[in-house]
Amino acid sequence: MNAPVISIRGLGLSFERDGEKTEVLRGLDLDVAAGEFVAIVGASGVGKSTLLRVLMGLATPSTGSVDIKPATSGQSPLALVFQDARLLPWRRVIANVAFGLEKSRMPRDERMSRAARALAHVGLRDLADRWPHQLSGGQRQRVSLARALAVDPAILLMDEPFSALDVATRETLQDELIRIQSETGKTIVFVTHDIDEAAYLANRIVALGGKPGELKSTRVVDVARPRLRGSLALAEIAHAIKAAISAEAAANRDDWVI
Repeated sequence: MNAPVISIRGLGLSFERDGEKTEVLRGLDLDVAAGEFVAIVGASGVGKSTLLRVLMGLATPSTGSVDIKPATSGQSPLALVFQDARLLPWRRVIANVAFGLEKSRMPRDERMSRAARALAHVGLRDLADRWPHQLSGGQRQRVSLARALAVDPAILLMDEPFSALDVATRETLQDELIRIQSETGKTIVFVTHDIDEAAYLANRIVALGGKPGELKSTRVVDVARPRLRGSLALAEIAHAIKAAISAEAAANRDDWVI
């Protein structure tokens, strides 16, 4: 395995509201290697999205440490893709993709060139001049992914990016993501409720459980690519993860999508 680009040790996060303390995450230890695709699964409220916010620097740990390897020259360290595309309706597609580059000192022509390349990566080169309202849900999510790729992040964080899409579109974008990772070698941390999705996409699945959220199990997905949906090998891995968390989920009344 490559050297870790993310090292999490003893991570805990809590907040206080109206004099009451709520602990969200506790005692997380996790390494993510360069070029690895790690899926984080868990019930609603277990702290999956909070973990991504900590990695992005949008939330500060209460205890423990998070060490992220510096990006190489010209790269951003991280980029985050949300569940909803969050496109700016007054900007055309190409301008939405270039938005993340505007704080840099990069000339406008170079920003537009990088945005165009990112759109080509997600198969939307011909839609650069459209408005967001002219796109389907799947196309909007591709634009969101292109916006993240345009800043050339060393690590791509994805927070349930396909959960709101229909099955056919979701499967198409899953395959697109696998292709993009194969072409770019990006490190990906992917949050999902869907364990079957995690088994199809990831090199490794990490399950969080409990309240506060703790690391409950981890499983390497040792199935060669290209993978076949519904194959016995993937089904066995998904079943093992589901079995490992079922008792935990029942004990905590967690609502799992399995």
